[in-house]
Amino acid sequence: MKVILIGPPGSGKTTIGKLLAKKLNLRHIDTDQEIESQTGRKIADIFLEDGEAAFRNIEREIVLATLQQDSAVISLGGGSVLDNEVSEELKAESLVVYLEVSISNAAPRVGFNTDRPLLVANPRQQWLQLFAQRKGLYEMLGKYRVSTDNKKPKSVAEEIAGLIS
Repeated sequence: MKVILIGPPGSGKTTIGKLLAKKLNLRHIDTDQEIESQTGRKIADIFLEDGEAAFRNIEREIVLATLQQDSAVISLGGGSVLDNEVSEELKAESLVVYLEVSISNAAPRVGFNTDRPLLVANPRQQWLQLFAQRKGLYEMLGKYRVSTDNKKPKSVAEEIAGLIS
């Protein structure tokens, strides 16, 4: 079984992914962590030093390779769905879960810190703009939708496990 979690920053993809993987007895893969592990660099540094286009190229390669896994819970970076190849690959997947979140719930989770390069200047406005750009893709690609608003990560993981079993 392979479960793929998509959604905006602060939706809980990493935290919920770890809990869901444990519940389903699967490996958890966070593609942002994979990028940092494979490049030996922080994502913020890649953005700053090489630019967003270079980061997106690295992200595409790592996400596409990760999606070849047969059994895992995979947490994708929020912007990875913008890539056409990644989107096409996700359309073919049966267990893509869109984690919905409002900005009021995302803000304290994200903390709008500098580890998220696209949220550095005017973070609330940036989050809203990113979400507006990506929302249609999340909705189209997510075979399941689960709101994480005002819920504990463990209960969201249990809800997802119930939906997909």
